[in-house]
Amino acid sequence: MRPDAAADVLRLPAGIDMDDARLIDRLQRSVPLSERPFSDIAAESELTESQVIDRLGRLLETGVLTRFGPLFHIERAGGQFILAALAVPEVRYDKVSALVNALPEVAHNYRRDHALNMWFVVAAETPEAAWAACDQIEAATGLPVHAFPKEREYFVGLYLPLIPDSRQDLLAFPRAEERGGEGLPPSHTGARLRSGQATLLADRVSPHPYLPPAREGAERRPSLPLTDFDRQLIAATQAGLPLVPRPYDSVAALLGVTGAQVRGRLAELLAAGVVRRIAAVPNHYRLGYVANGMSVWDVDDARVDRLGELLGSQPAVSHCYRRPRKAGVWRYNLFAMLHGHTRDEVLAQAGHVAALLGPACRAHDVLFSSAILKKTGLRLRQPTE
Repeated sequence: MRPDAAADVLRLPAGIDMDDARLIDRLQRSVPLSERPFSDIAAESELTESQVIDRLGRLLETGVLTRFGPLFHIERAGGQFILAALAVPEVRYDKVSALVNALPEVAHNYRRDHALNMWFVVAAETPEAAWAACDQIEAATGLPVHAFPKEREYFVGLYLPLIPDSRQDLLAFPRAEERGGEGLPPSHTGARLRSGQATLLADRVSPHPYLPPAREGAERRPSLPLTDFDRQLIAATQAGLPLVPRPYDSVAALLGVTGAQVRGRLAELLAAGVVRRIAAVPNHYRLGYVANGMSVWDVDDARVDRLGELLGSQPAVSHCYRRPRKAGVWRYNLFAMLHGHTRDEVLAQAGHVAALLGPACRAHDVLFSSAILKKTGLRLRQPTE
């Protein structure tokens, strides 16, 4: 068999070979907090340290990966994320997109197929700054900003694998006969859900065996206010880690500290949940996941938390939150991101979700993204901005 024959069998996206696929899957999970993390990753494969760095650089340059470095959860440091939407007239769409994207507080922005056709995430170090950014967008565009701040998080753990075994696990939902009734987790004990992972508790662990488990009691812990050094560290890494053999030492040199201090503080921020993980973020479309649906559900308020935990435990769900309704504009209170290779695949997943939620769900919709308008992640404003 010729070297690239396996890639043909897998039907990998154009420009991605098997070594790329293995590296992409590995880097989405986590990056070691070691002196030479790329050497450690190379030791798990048949690549050298320099080949890992070169391939990662190419994957970032060509847009297969959008970011590589610490993934910050600013709410764990007292900040706020706000999901917001605009109904933008088509003739103004490009201009409004540019106005929204110009704000550093806008971490993500997507075009979606809906009357509310622009959905963006505002991230800031304080709630006041996040809401001020929403006000600024409303003033700049002349359009009402419909804000849906997170009320509760059930799961966050995007992982879009290219290798078939893990892809099958991610996209599958348990069949009805495997569920045992509403509110009961799947009974899987294999790769899809390891024993004890699908729980209905707030301090749950990840149902995705490829991602680091959530830390116990994460939702109940007090926030960890950022220090001046934390802000410097975030500023130095929020655009990504340097692609050099000792990336943490390189960051340390910028900050005038040692690599051990940088690694130590990142470890503390990971333990506190301020950093979700250190990893690569894929471009859904470039990996073949061209259908990305924000599924939204009108669920009985008395049962939404129990069912949100259940929904968040499903392998096909990458993000799951409770958010507020908005009278006359938005009836849905449960959000779950679904990803697939076709819209039919995602709609089938949504059908499984509907069966899982049962009569507690009164209505639902799936808002497919049709363009990534911005995807940078958290960008804290610097003193000069």
